[in-house]
Amino acid sequence: MTLDSKRPERIRLGVNIDHVATVRNARGGARPDPVRAAMLAIGAGADGITAHLREDRRHIRDEDMARLKAEIAKPLNYEMAATAEMLAIARRIRPHACCLVPEKREERTTEGGLDVLGGQNHLRPYIAELKEVGIRVSLFIEPDRAPIEMSKSLGADIVELHTGSWCHAIEAGDTAKAETEFRRLKSGAAIAAAAGLEVHAGHGLDFETAEKLASVSEFVEFNIGHFLMGEAVFVGLAQAIATMRLAMDRGRGLIPVDAR
Repeated sequence: MTLDSKRPERIRLGVNIDHVATVRNARGGARPDPVRAAMLAIGAGADGITAHLREDRRHIRDEDMARLKAEIAKPLNYEMAATAEMLAIARRIRPHACCLVPEKREERTTEGGLDVLGGQNHLRPYIAELKEVGIRVSLFIEPDRAPIEMSKSLGADIVELHTGSWCHAIEAGDTAKAETEFRRLKSGAAIAAAAGLEVHAGHGLDFETAEKLASVSEFVEFNIGHFLMGEAVFVGLAQAIATMRLAMDRGRGLIPVDAR
């Protein structure tokens, strides 16, 4: 995918529906249904759906993944740990893409990028087996040269740059750190694109940070979940997604800055 310098390309929005399943699982039963949320998200402008099947099944479950693949009409991005169990599920379901992420049972959410340098020998066969069955492979990494270059060497198609450090610095009011982290993301995106990798971003993005990051031309896709589900409590999921879509398009220069 290339970017036309005369007209910036629209950034794709992947909506992560994990936390619809979190709410369902808090009480048991079938509602709210994450597949219904995925359908609604697509209707509201999502370009794809992301779901993370964790080893402990704390939110998304195996049957959710199977239904998502069977029922949605947009690409499914399966976030997964690099384990034999998750590989077997991915090869059976055949999502559009798999994003390999670090996973610790005690963490509340993904805490940082995948260690592709220390884990290269472990990751290489998983990447090869996913690609063997036609699944695009993404690695969720820190936005630094060494992990980006290793991702390319391992055969990844995509890198998803971890935006959590930048977003957390903004939330904490640490202006200097936020500026440093933003420059790091810009540099990482440029390095990855120059290496021939498709560049995605995710973790902690909200309306304001997504709009700012959209100005970086190398980014092709943002994956956003928790923030959108939180906003949906107040305004509804369709409105939250529509507002995010507008923010991303403003940041990309596709609509006037004052368009709301």
